[in-house]
Amino acid sequence: MAVWAIGDLQGCLGPTERLLGRIGFDPARDRLWFCGDLVNRGGESLETLRLVHSLRDSVEVVLGNHDLSLLAIAERREADQRKVNPDLQRVLFAPDRDQLLDWLRARPLVHADRELGWMMVHAGLAPKWTADDALAMAAEVERVLRGNNRQGLLRNMYGDRPAWSSGLRGIDRQRAIINVFTRMRYCSPRGRIAFEEKGAPGTQQPGLYPWYSVPGRVERGMKLVCGHWSTLGLFIGHGVHAIDTGAVWGGKLTALRLDSEELCVVQVPGKPQG
Repeated sequence: MAVWAIGDLQGCLGPTERLLGRIGFDPARDRLWFCGDLVNRGGESLETLRLVHSLRDSVEVVLGNHDLSLLAIAERREADQRKVNPDLQRVLFAPDRDQLLDWLRARPLVHADRELGWMMVHAGLAPKWTADDALAMAAEVERVLRGNNRQGLLRNMYGDRPAWSSGLRGIDRQRAIINVFTRMRYCSPRGRIAFEEKGAPGTQQPGLYPWYSVPGRVERGMKLVCGHWSTLGLFIGHGVHAIDTGAVWGGKLTALRLDSEELCVVQVPGKPQG
C-alpha cells in the first residue's frame, strides 16, 4: 500500500491520468490525498471531478477555494449559473451534477491521520492554531455546509473581512475560517491575511510572512501537506510540504508519497499553454 498526496488538479484531466499512471496507483491497494481545487480553469473540470469521484473509496479530498466557489454558484438561479465560465457550466448542467456536487459538499476542510503523522489543508493554518484547533474550526463550517442552511453560508462566504479572532460568531466566524483554510498565503504575526500578496516569498510587503514561517507559530506535531500557492512551487520546510506546482498554468502536477521515510516526489507536465 502507498499513500500519495497530489496538488491542485484544477480540471486538468490529462495530467491527472498521467500522474496516476506514473505512480502506479492501484485503487484496491493505495490511497490518494487531493489538496483541493479539483475544478476550474483546466477545461476538463467535469471529467476530472468524475474521475476523483469514481475513486472515492480510495481518496481523501479537502475543499479548496475553487471547489467552494463551484458549490456556491450551484445554489444560484439557473440564469446566474449560465454566466460562469464554460468549464464550470459543464459541471453545473451535467446529468450527474447532483451526485457530484453532493459528494463534493461533504468533503472536509482538513484531513488528519495521526497514525500516519500527516495533516492536509488546501491553503494554510492560522499561526496559533494547533492541529486540534484546526480540526475543530473546520468542523464548525463543515456542519453548516452539509446542513439545510448551507445557502446562507455559500451566499455570504466571500469577502476579506473580518480577520480571524476567537471572539467571532456566525457568518463572520465561518468566513474567517474558510479564508484561512482556502485562501491564505501571507499573513502578519497576528494572523491577519494579506490577500493581495500572491507572489513568491521575497516579493511581499515588509511585516508579512509566509503563513508557515510566522514568528511565534505553534508546533502542531504533524507534518502538513497543502496546495493553493502555485507561485511558491514545490516547497518543503518548517514541517510543511507545499505541492501546487502550477499544473493549470503550464507547470507540473506533483505527487508526494506520505508513507515513506524517504522523500519521494513524482511530477508530470501540466496543461500545455497556448
